[in-house]
Amino acid sequence: MSEPLLVGAVAYTPNVVPIWEGIREYFRGSPAELDFVLFSNYGRQVDALLAGHIDIAWNTNLAWVRTVLQTGGTCRALAMRDTDLTFRTVLVSRAGASLGGPLDLKGRRLALGSRDSAQAAILPVHFLRREGLRSDEAELVRIDSDLGKHGDTGRSELDAIRLVLDDRADAAAIGNTTWEAIGRDELMPGALEAFWRTPSYCHCNFTALGTLPAERSEPWVEHLLAMDWEVPEHRRILEHIANRDAAAARAEVERHIAHTRDRLVGIHAERNGEST
Repeated sequence: MSEPLLVGAVAYTPNVVPIWEGIREYFRGSPAELDFVLFSNYGRQVDALLAGHIDIAWNTNLAWVRTVLQTGGTCRALAMRDTDLTFRTVLVSRAGASLGGPLDLKGRRLALGSRDSAQAAILPVHFLRREGLRSDEAELVRIDSDLGKHGDTGRSELDAIRLVLDDRADAAAIGNTTWEAIGRDELMPGALEAFWRTPSYCHCNFTALGTLPAERSEPWVEHLLAMDWEVPEHRRILEHIANRDAAAARAEVERHIAHTRDRLVGIHAERNGEST
């Protein structure tokens, strides 16, 4: 039997350890066993993947794009969760603020999360610009909480919401999962309202270099996608990773990933042009 595939993940919460212990147990005895390594930030994880220290990286969309850029596009996205296929950013304000869309932010304050968070900083600014709102037409209040974790902790989004509630910002950009959690857990009932959502984009995926042999990656992906919500042992893992349908259609995954990759690569190119 070949050596277990080594998967990297960022420890953005203490729950990451039992999650990956459960996934490792699920793969035990399969044709593609795995072990995992935890990193403190995505920069280290991308470096480890590029250096060949790990075989697969559980990457955010920003970490994925950085890997694409540093490999000349030869890396591969092996799989992703159903919840990552149609991620969105939600703009929220205090209830009754009468904000109806992006252009209502002219002359107002928008709280953004960590500058390395695609959902709470990078993509909201991109989509607002597409809607006709220039960066200099609104005051962007940036909160850099937990840099290096690409917004995974959600802390900067909650800090942005706090600014809105304290009347130090008129609106905040947060991920749809944060907004849904606020509603599901009935936090701050009636205090906030959503007034605009971005188009959808993809979030996390399992990234491998093009040099990982198919005979090693394909059995791993096949076993990963064989998780079944109706099997209690599998459901415990899927609930932890916020996933219901493990076997999302491959063509749909590839389409969403390519779309988000092109957006983030374009933003990278724009920033480089602005800095030269």
